[in-house]
Amino acid sequence: MATLTWSPRYTLTPAIARGLMQIEAARALVDHTPLPPSAQAELRAHARVRAVHYSTYIEGNRLTLSQAKAVMVDANLEIADRERDVSEVRNYWNALLRVEEWAEKNKPLTEELIKRLHALVEVGPRARPTPYREGQNAIKNSSTGALIYLPPEAKDVPALMASLVAWAAEAERSGLPAPIIAGLVHYQFVTIHPYYDGNGRTARLLATFILHKGGYGLNGFFSLEEHHARDLPGYYRALTVHPHHNYYFGRSEAGLTPWLEYFISTLAAVFEAVRLAAQKCAVQELEEEPEDLRRLDHRARVVLGLFAGRETIAAPQVAAELGLSERMARNLLKDWVEDGWLEVADPSRRARSYRLSAKYRQYIGSLSAIVRGGENNEPR
Repeated sequence: MATLTWSPRYTLTPAIARGLMQIEAARALVDHTPLPPSAQAELRAHARVRAVHYSTYIEGNRLTLSQAKAVMVDANLEIADRERDVSEVRNYWNALLRVEEWAEKNKPLTEELIKRLHALVEVGPRARPTPYREGQNAIKNSSTGALIYLPPEAKDVPALMASLVAWAAEAERSGLPAPIIAGLVHYQFVTIHPYYDGNGRTARLLATFILHKGGYGLNGFFSLEEHHARDLPGYYRALTVHPHHNYYFGRSEAGLTPWLEYFISTLAAVFEAVRLAAQKCAVQELEEEPEDLRRLDHRARVVLGLFAGRETIAAPQVAAELGLSERMARNLLKDWVEDGWLEVADPSRRARSYRLSAKYRQYIGSLSAIVRGGENNEPR
């Protein structure tokens, strides 16, 4: 390598500036749109499901949106001849939840975090951090076998990754907008391609992490992955910033303005869609809230929102939604049964589940319809 310092080349064009202003405007409106916790929980769950499905779909996962949602909701569900696909979806789901947790704790972007994230994506929650590849990899056309891109040699990967992390830290300290940092980290990570597999999924999660950490998480209401998936040729075309397939013959020094214009304009469209969905929810929630809902505390109201997409819930889902241990979630569920707004649906020790009491079921239907429009419009 001629240099160990990454200094991305790009220009803040009028299109990028306009996109950043649109992002800021949408963020401000979403932040100031009053939504009850149940509506927030439903919007967040809806976005997470789509983020997981579409990011894995980009890499060839064969599950439909409804199947992906089902395996996220039911940890015991199996789909014949789709075991690998099911595992990929569950791994990405767990990785996304961990990314949100790290961002909330303001964890720094480090190589260790990246290695832990890749392990979550590729292997699962119990995996050790993944070391970088030790050999050459290549991106080829799945149909023709033609070489599309030849990443840097394995011996250069550690220095390139260290340089990327150092640049991101300095960019954050200097006040560069988080959407710009997210877009450039996304690009450089897939360009380095530090792993044999899982690079695209990890890059998209890193962008999400940087956005959340930088104050652009929109309460978890957005799925950038879906917009990439709906125009895959445009996504791949934007990433191809130089005509030569070899990293050392143009890619390492390429100008990244076209990619940034694509990334920022896409993010602006995503944020605008979230703004519209949030305001639609707010309009439908203008009626005075019933006394039964007002008596629920914040955590109970968040869990109430989980029922918009399912008949029953279990302790692992509550734990994931509230960021608690399963033991604490079980204690809360026990208290809520005693309070009378939950009932035990399945009393067995291994598969204990809970449903809403009859009085509270009436508050769920209207919320579900708001955010499910278009759920069948999959790009396949």
